[in-house]
Amino acid sequence: MKKDEYAIVIDYLPYGYLRGRRLPIVIALGIDHFSLLELAPRKDAKIEIKEKVYIGEGKRDKIHFIIGHANPKNLTEAAKINLKEAIHEIVSQKPEIVVKFFNEAQAINKRLHMIELLPGFGKKHMQDILKAREEKPFESIEDLKKRVKNLPDPIKAVEKRIFEECTQHEKYRLFVH
Repeated sequence: MKKDEYAIVIDYLPYGYLRGRRLPIVIALGIDHFSLLELAPRKDAKIEIKEKVYIGEGKRDKIHFIIGHANPKNLTEAAKINLKEAIHEIVSQKPEIVVKFFNEAQAINKRLHMIELLPGFGKKHMQDILKAREEKPFESIEDLKKRVKNLPDPIKAVEKRIFEECTQHEKYRLFVH
């Protein structure tokens, strides 16, 4: 299983959840694989919302250990807002995620294509994208927008899909591992 090296803090619960043991919990989004994680902070660590923390192998300065995947049902409204902002920040810094998706998206079965799972994209957009990428792979988001007419904003669509995959139990996962 692929692991994230860094995560963005989307919520900090200094007294944990209301039920069970009252241990501090950090809710964070993995930067590389969009994993929604629960982390145990070090005892005297000062945790800031939207802070980038190291969660990889070896010595961690602010995180003691990774508890596991966070349950989307436990996210506070503030966490959901911060999650959207964290996803936007990651996708903005790594537009190659979007370009790679549109260059490599495949059919899931005979009736459904990965591109159709993006909010706002249907069969017509999917067919136009596949036709354009047959000629030549997309080099950038601008190239995609220029070669495929009347396309919904690909960045916003990918961000919405990642948010849906993080907060709901989607049958098909395109971005979240």
